[in-house]
Amino acid sequence: MWLINSSIGRKVVMSVTGIALILFLTFHGCMNMVALFSEDGYNMICEFLGANWYAVVATLGLAALAVIHIVYAFILTAQNRTARGDNRYEVATEVNAGKVEWVSKNMLVLGIIICIGLLIHLWNFWYNMMFADLIGAMPAISPTDGFGWIKETFSNPVFVVIYIIWLVAIWFHLTHGFWSAMQTLGVSGKIWLKRWQCIGMIYVTLLMLCFLIVVLAFAFGCAPSLCSGSC
Repeated sequence: MWLINSSIGRKVVMSVTGIALILFLTFHGCMNMVALFSEDGYNMICEFLGANWYAVVATLGLAALAVIHIVYAFILTAQNRTARGDNRYEVATEVNAGKVEWVSKNMLVLGIIICIGLLIHLWNFWYNMMFADLIGAMPAISPTDGFGWIKETFSNPVFVVIYIIWLVAIWFHLTHGFWSAMQTLGVSGKIWLKRWQCIGMIYVTLLMLCFLIVVLAFAFGCAPSLCSGSC
């Protein structure tokens, strides 16, 4: 099958899974913003998305998308390095006009940072919430108390720094990946390439700011849901 055996096919799979993950991040970011304004509202969403059949199916689907995206990324990186050898950065495109972007040269490093951050995030939230709910465990904070887990996690300065680094890595990865996906899928010509770069930069920046604002607001206790106008 060409989606698996050809380089172009693998890039198409990477692009489609990447776009799907961006859409999930958009939903996740909007959901997190609710925690800034309403503890009850956020916990209501967490309860709705708790340990039930559709949440489990969605989680398995997201996990499959992430695994496919990561595996194909490593395969394509290995192939590119093998094909280009010592000249793997000598790429001439309209995007970089004779010089390769820093992001392009460091996508593997960024990917590793993102994977490590993802594992930490799953441990902090998925393991303590959905998994705990599935097995009937009762950790220190209720599995359905998503607000409590956010507050607990970002009261630790170490996790605050880790999440900031993680979000910066995701920002770099997505600002490059967004327009690259459009180019691979054939919806980016000479005119639209620059437009997709601009759209991607704005969209991804706003998206990552949603996550960053939540991290910092809870770290400093200044979310409206955490204080009564004293921040």
